[in-house]
Amino acid sequence: MTGRFLFALLAETGMRIGQALGLRHGDFVSRRREVTIVQRSDNANGARAKTRTAVTLPVSAPLVGLYSSYLHTEYGDLDSDYVFVNLWAGPAGRPLRYQTVAKLVGWLRTTTGIAFTPHLLRHTRATELIRAGVPIEIVSKMLTHRSVTTTCDTYLHLSVEDVRAELVRVGIWDQAEEPR
Repeated sequence: MTGRFLFALLAETGMRIGQALGLRHGDFVSRRREVTIVQRSDNANGARAKTRTAVTLPVSAPLVGLYSSYLHTEYGDLDSDYVFVNLWAGPAGRPLRYQTVAKLVGWLRTTTGIAFTPHLLRHTRATELIRAGVPIEIVSKMLTHRSVTTTCDTYLHLSVEDVRAELVRVGIWDQAEEPR
């Protein structure tokens, strides 16, 4: 459940792994369906948010449900302010570290045969949002970039088909002009 919730959070929000590992329970407001990424210098696990100011992102009802299930089925009575903690190894309740996530990803890659990294989930989310027509300013805010240029330069991977579809959508071309 920990991995499922962590990867669902990364995939939905485009959050960096360091941003997720630094989350505290107070950053996740279920009733408003929001999560706030906060830069903290005192993260016991060394997690870095890479933001200068706090950024609040919306999250879906299913993700809130997954968070609730994670808290009730796995987290239990642990006394930790961190959302992601060690539940089985080492002292239970200690903040999850990058190395632990890397081991989990390695195990998943071996088990499933799917080559991925947590950062690939960020790229995938950004590309999905851009292709769905979400304004680049919104995508940039979600990715916690200080500049829209960074978002464009890093995540704007448009194919010829994307450009063609947009030209048809805005009426510059009509359907008949599309190649067969």
